[in-house]
Amino acid sequence: MFRKIVDFFVFSSLYIALCAVVMVWQTSKLLLGTEPSGRLIGFVFFSTICSYNFHWWLTPKSASPSRRVHWSNRHKILHFILYLVGLVGAGVYFLYLLHYLPALLFGVLLTFLYSAPKLPQRIFSQLQKIAVGKTLFLTFVWVYVTSVLPVIVADAPWRMSFVLFAAGRLFLIYAICILFDYRDREDDRSQGIKSLITMLDERGIDLLFTVSIALFFVVSICLYFFHYNAFYIFLLLIPGIITAALYREAKRNFSDDLYYIVLDGLMMFSGVLMLIFRI
Repeated sequence: MFRKIVDFFVFSSLYIALCAVVMVWQTSKLLLGTEPSGRLIGFVFFSTICSYNFHWWLTPKSASPSRRVHWSNRHKILHFILYLVGLVGAGVYFLYLLHYLPALLFGVLLTFLYSAPKLPQRIFSQLQKIAVGKTLFLTFVWVYVTSVLPVIVADAPWRMSFVLFAAGRLFLIYAICILFDYRDREDDRSQGIKSLITMLDERGIDLLFTVSIALFFVVSICLYFFHYNAFYIFLLLIPGIITAALYREAKRNFSDDLYYIVLDGLMMFSGVLMLIFRI
């Protein structure tokens, strides 16, 4: 029963939606010193439910099926229902945020481009031929929605420290996405979806991951020069340390628990630590 509850929470994308909400909260609390807009939180939560269930609803059978793939194939109707629920919920909150229409539409476009190659229409399937697109679209949408939108909706001016924070989050998420792409590379090749991971050899993938993690540490540490608390910067670094430590294991062990709970959870982990220590 416990396994079924966990699978539902994770595979229905409620867990990843929670990750997005915590990341938005962290951005607002750290960069702006305030709680995020409740309307933005609602929009991000339902948008994540909508986009991820839409993606899994469209996902065909896998060349290397996992527990999540089997679960998704058995619950296609549930994915579609959650997609509709997310769509309606996001639409309602979208109306409250119409003042920020261009910024919201840009985020919607980035999100759609990630799943668009799975649509049967030729115009969308052609996106599969865009090299590196899959990983970059996903990384950019996460950074934009969780690091840029909160600042835009708060009508706050941009600062260099905000850019460094967003860049650090980008490099961390990209490093995590490299592992997901490595795990999914056989499926991507069979579907004709190109990414750097399907093009690079093992040494190249290792180098790409190392560079991404190294840049994450560099830009995060640079926040110290903008008078950010050293303890907070340490909290920011912890997910990167754990991601680097798990790299070899994640290339060998494709467990759904490792990927969809641990690695996905690392994106919000420093935010969770902030909540615990109330910084």
